[in-house]
Amino acid sequence: MAMNTHALPTTQNDYETIQSAIRYLSENGPDELDLPCFARALGLNERQLSDLFRRWCGLSPKSFAQAVALDHAKSLLREKASVLDTTYEVGMSSTSRLHDLFVAYEAMPPGAFRAKGEGMDMIWGVAPSPFGTAVITATDYGISGLGFADGSVTVEQAFQDLAQRWPNARFSRDDARVAPLSAEVFDPTRWAADRPVRVVLIGTDFEVKVWETLLKIPVGCATTYGEVASHIGRPSASRAVGAAVGKNPISFVVPCHRVVGTSGALTGYHWGVPRKRAIMGWEVGVVSGR
Repeated sequence: MAMNTHALPTTQNDYETIQSAIRYLSENGPDELDLPCFARALGLNERQLSDLFRRWCGLSPKSFAQAVALDHAKSLLREKASVLDTTYEVGMSSTSRLHDLFVAYEAMPPGAFRAKGEGMDMIWGVAPSPFGTAVITATDYGISGLGFADGSVTVEQAFQDLAQRWPNARFSRDDARVAPLSAEVFDPTRWAADRPVRVVLIGTDFEVKVWETLLKIPVGCATTYGEVASHIGRPSASRAVGAAVGKNPISFVVPCHRVVGTSGALTGYHWGVPRKRAIMGWEVGVVSGR
């Protein structure tokens, strides 16, 4: 199958410009997008602007603008309103997950949750990603945390944000061991059912149940906090679901960015709403390129 280019060596630097592009689109809107003005606002010409978006997400600037617009999120909800109750009834290994990131997860037992990682040796490190510098923590069982560093969040701050979830674990930095984990996560050419990204979840039973549900949302789709609450049998717990989504320790892999407000609005994201918009637009490129 033909695929769009999502080459990691260039996307790291491209993301800084993409952030500026998202700010521009947020202020000016995607309708009747004036490409010359858009390009000039980013310090580029039209050719450079088109090349940037094709390289970063495989979309034209106009298609990306439409992908991060409110109307697009609304249409996803209209078209995929029952995605959690229908698409995945066939099971996690179904070919219906063609466009998804295949994940195998292990929920840590209650004792490990209470011990907060006591006696565990974990690594952490940084690696490039299409959405800025990725900060990753991992155990022998798989990835235990994934966040992002940028101009407003340092690598150390991002690491501490992840490490506080495992306060009694012993951490050592090892960028070389983290690099292949990052490649598995962010390179769509490596997404395959027989080579799943392995993750470790630690949280309350309720939180883990919410995160397990997020794993059922396909790339290119969206759902609401209320639908997640209904899916786990707690239809009145939308607010608690929102809190659990916000505490998701493994961003992008456990796709909390695919949960939006009932209006389609891209509500809060732990690593910033602009990054949430970027991820959702990038994923549209992944889906359309397969």
